[in-house]
Amino acid sequence: MAQKVTVVLEDDLTGGPAEQTVRFAFDGTDYEIDLNAKNAAAFGKQLSPYLEHARKAGRAPARRAGRPAAVRQRSGDIRAWAKEHGLAVSERGRIPASVLEQYRASANGR
Repeated sequence: MAQKVTVVLEDDLTGGPAEQTVRFAFDGTDYEIDLNAKNAAAFGKQLSPYLEHARKAGRAPARRAGRPAAVRQRSGDIRAWAKEHGLAVSERGRIPASVLEQYRASANGR
């Protein structure tokens, strides 16, 4: 059995039939509105003076979360402790769980 789905747009201003969905963004928020041809032209006319002087914005670069200084310092302390105790640990990257366990055990024993 086949289905036929019909989407009917309704003008969000007048309630009558709409021909298009207009997408725009303002003040960091994305919007869309369904408009008939007359209202879409009026919308574009209203924005025209602003668009003539505006510049297109690209996407903001994704921010990479950094590690807080306290976490970096703690990692450095653990690495130094491990070296003092003859445990193999790299200068960068993850600290092996076995080294962390031994460090915590020695810290709790103090």
